[in-house]
Amino acid sequence: MKQTIILLIFLLLINFTLIGQTLEKKWLTDFEKSNYTATSNYDETINYLKKLEAASPYIKLITFGQSPQGRQLYAAIVSRQKLFNPSEIKKKGLPILLIQNGIHAGEIEGKDACLLLLRDILITKTKAKYLDNCVLIVIPIFNVDGHERMSKYNRINQNGPKEMGWRATAQNLNLNRDYMKADSPEMINWLKFFTKWLPDFFIDTHTTDGADYQYTITYNISDGENQYPQTIEWIKSSLIPYFENKVEKEGYLIFPYVAFKGSKLEDGLVDWVPTPRFSNGYVPLQNRPALLIETHMLKSYKDRVYSTKFLIEAVIEKINDDSQKLVKMNKDADNWVIENYFYKKKPLPLSFSVTDKNKIIIFKGFNSIEKESGITGNKVLVYTNTPVDFNIPFYYDLNVKDSVYVPKAYLIPKEWNEIVDKLKLHGVIIDTVRTSEQAVVEKYKFYDVKFSNSSFEGHQRPIYKYNVIIDTLRLKKGDYIIRTDQRTLQIIVNLLEPLSQDSFIAWGFFNTIFERKEYFEVYSMNKIAEEMISENPKLKEEFLRKLQEDENFRNNSYMRLMYFYEKSPYSDKYLNQYPVLRIIKELPN
Repeated sequence: MKQTIILLIFLLLINFTLIGQTLEKKWLTDFEKSNYTATSNYDETINYLKKLEAASPYIKLITFGQSPQGRQLYAAIVSRQKLFNPSEIKKKGLPILLIQNGIHAGEIEGKDACLLLLRDILITKTKAKYLDNCVLIVIPIFNVDGHERMSKYNRINQNGPKEMGWRATAQNLNLNRDYMKADSPEMINWLKFFTKWLPDFFIDTHTTDGADYQYTITYNISDGENQYPQTIEWIKSSLIPYFENKVEKEGYLIFPYVAFKGSKLEDGLVDWVPTPRFSNGYVPLQNRPALLIETHMLKSYKDRVYSTKFLIEAVIEKINDDSQKLVKMNKDADNWVIENYFYKKKPLPLSFSVTDKNKIIIFKGFNSIEKESGITGNKVLVYTNTPVDFNIPFYYDLNVKDSVYVPKAYLIPKEWNEIVDKLKLHGVIIDTVRTSEQAVVEKYKFYDVKFSNSSFEGHQRPIYKYNVIIDTLRLKKGDYIIRTDQRTLQIIVNLLEPLSQDSFIAWGFFNTIFERKEYFEVYSMNKIAEEMISENPKLKEEFLRKLQEDENFRNNSYMRLMYFYEKSPYSDKYLNQYPVLRIIKELPN
């Protein structure tokens, strides 16, 4: 009898082992099947996710748009409570973590890391606890068209996978420059998705270009002073130490993603606050923490995938531990932005610069040498395999470079409805003027307008200066009014203020206001100028003084006539005038 029982136990153990091996083989990813050297294509990726969905009730695969080449944009919603609607999730008070992969489709470690992670959560259940106090959303591939432009030659500086996707979309747009201006169909759909779900934490996975060093993985979390102080404190004192420790325990060196101050490492490293054209600059303007992951391009693809997976896992663990705290911080951040910049009238930072303050840090790099190059005709920097711990300055102190006081509201004429449509994508609440009210407004009048020599992301960006004019006017019915006492305050200001690097006007959406549409003939303008001088002695005096002081003006007959044309009632009063107005005070009728 005893021998029979032992035999049964032995057979059961063998059976369970075989089942486990079969299960493991069935759920191997293409990354694993290739001995960690390749990544799956679009169809293989989506089919794997559909297989997960068929096997588990805790995952739902949804689409949130279509690419220019007709591919669906997929997101996997993963919830232990089987909540796949954002309003239901928020009612339960659960934080939502959005993980985005493949915005630069050649930098695709995050996709393979997430497939492994989802298998651990849903199939083997070794990481099932990650769903205890958190809902995950995984975008496996954002730039789906670029992903399918696969080649082993797409990333000249990168060590694998065997074939990888392309950086830009099928329309040659860089999605990680498109968060504010929203030119691409992919980004338009993403913004609608983001606005609908409004995640509590965001992760964007990438691979570096640039210098060689010992760290397998680097990261950035924006901590500019335009963000809720309690959130920044949680990030710095709790989140970062937690995930740095966890990743290093797994055997991977980790370091913040920083920039070189000069051409050499020895010149030092500088901290930075990303502008909102980037994912990790945009999401903080929505009052939510955003983690940028940058694995090192020269490390093996296997190490890049697994280090990404371990960092994501550490963040999920921390969010589970601090789930209610994170949800509350985000709500408080929404209120803090309004209180700080609308009611207390503190200047809102738009850009930052680094000061000369620094501290000496240890940076784990590689020894480098300069070699003469017959190709370049100069010396070329070459990295060796010799690890070196460098003591170098780190410039950490960031000051506000540009800021602006937030008005009560912005007014956009109804003919600029394209701008209004883009604002709505960001979750901005917009009203229309219903009665003919009066208001004190600030107008921007531009001068010294120049344009970039080449286009950038399909836009000819203007460079300008401007004056501020205060006026009292009557608002027109049907025009759009954007009040700033709403949670998207920072998005509104950064999109509408000319001082912002990623405003609509800085991106060239208002370039027609800089174009002159009416012109004078010399014989007409000369006669009018003579009449103006004879009727206005002060104008004549100013003209003669300018002739004396400005040689270029004196020798240019067209400029001399233009001087009078611009002062005449025939000139275009709207030329170089920003159509968006800042409402400072609304007046009773």
